[in-house]
Amino acid sequence: MMKYRFLLALWLFGISIVQAQVTGGRYAMSFLRMPNAPHISALGGINVSNPERDISFALQNPSLMRPGLHNQIGLSYNNYYAGIKIMNLNYGYHAPKINTSFALGVQYFNYGDFLQTDMFGNTLGNFKATDYALTLAASRSYKERWRYGASIKYAHSSFNDRTAAAILADVGVVYYDTAHLLTIGAVAKNIGFMVARYNPQQSAEPMPFDLQLGISKQFAHIPLRLMATIHHLYEWDIRYNNPADVETGKLFGTTDTNAAPKSYFADKLFRHFIFNAELTLAKRLTVIVGYNHLRRSELALKDRMALSGFSFGASLWLNKVQVHYARSYYHLAGAYNEFGFNFAMNKLLHLGNGGNRIGWNNDYPEW
Repeated sequence: MMKYRFLLALWLFGISIVQAQVTGGRYAMSFLRMPNAPHISALGGINVSNPERDISFALQNPSLMRPGLHNQIGLSYNNYYAGIKIMNLNYGYHAPKINTSFALGVQYFNYGDFLQTDMFGNTLGNFKATDYALTLAASRSYKERWRYGASIKYAHSSFNDRTAAAILADVGVVYYDTAHLLTIGAVAKNIGFMVARYNPQQSAEPMPFDLQLGISKQFAHIPLRLMATIHHLYEWDIRYNNPADVETGKLFGTTDTNAAPKSYFADKLFRHFIFNAELTLAKRLTVIVGYNHLRRSELALKDRMALSGFSFGASLWLNKVQVHYARSYYHLAGAYNEFGFNFAMNKLLHLGNGGNRIGWNNDYPEW
C-alpha cells in the first residue's frame, strides 16, 4: 500500500500547486512543452495514451514505458524555425529482477548565435542561447491492465552569461485493455520548482505544469486507431483575450456596451482537445494526421487560416528500425518538417555472452 500512497501523494501535490501555474507566455522552461519526437509532432504535439511500440511515448507519459520497449533508442535532430536546432534522444530498458521499466530522455535546443550590443548599439560580440532537459522515468505494472510511472527531470537554460535551472517531475497512469484494443492514459506534467534563476533578485518563475488525459481506440477489423488528448484539465478558460473580439459600433468604431458578451463556449472547450488518427497500410506503413485546436486558434491568421493547427506524418515499421516523419503547420509562414529513427538495439547489435549478462539481448512481451 505504501507505493500506491506515494503515487497518490505525488498526484495530489501536482494538483495542489496548480494555482501557482499559468498558461502560455508567462512561465519558465517553456521548451519542456515541445514534442520529443517526430511521431509526437505528427499527432499534434501531445499524446499520453498511444500504445504503439515507440519509445518516444514513454517520455510523454512515464507509465507507457513497458517491457516491450526494452533496449529501443530513438534519435532525431532537426532544424526548427529561424535556424533553431533541436535534438531528441529517448532510450528504454527493462529490469526483470525488480520488474521495473526505465526510460531516459534528452532534449537539447540550440538557438544559435546572437549579436550582443550595448544600449547605444555598439557591438560587443556574439553570444549563444541553449536549453536542455534530462529525464529519467520508471514504471511498473499493477494487476493485469494497469501501469503507473513517474519521471524526474533536470531542466537547464542559458542565455549569454545568465543561467537558470529547475527540478521537475511527471506522474502518470495508464489503463490498457488488449482484448478491446483500448488504452487510457493520464499524466500530471512538469511538477516542480526553480533551483537557479536568471535573476536571483527576483522571485522564481512558475513552471509549465499541465494535467492531461488521453484515450486511444484501435479497431479490430480496420487498421485504424483514433485518439483524443485533453490538456490543461486544471483550468477551463485558456482562451486568449483577443481585443479584435470586442464588438464596436459601425459609425465611429466605439465599443457597443449594449451588445451581449459572447461566451465562446465551443471555442473554450475545443482548445483543450487534440484529435488524431493513425491508419496502417500493409502492416509496415502508418500514415498519421493530427489536429490541435489551441494551436490553430492562437497562431492562424483570421483571414487565412490555411492548415494551421494540422499535422501529418508517416511511420515505417521494420524489424530493426523505425523511420518517423512529421510535418506540422503552426502558421501560414511555413511548415516544420522532422525526421527521426528508432533502433531495436537488441536486434541490431548482439553483444553475445556479455549482452546476456546485462540483459542487452533480451526480448520481452509488449506489456
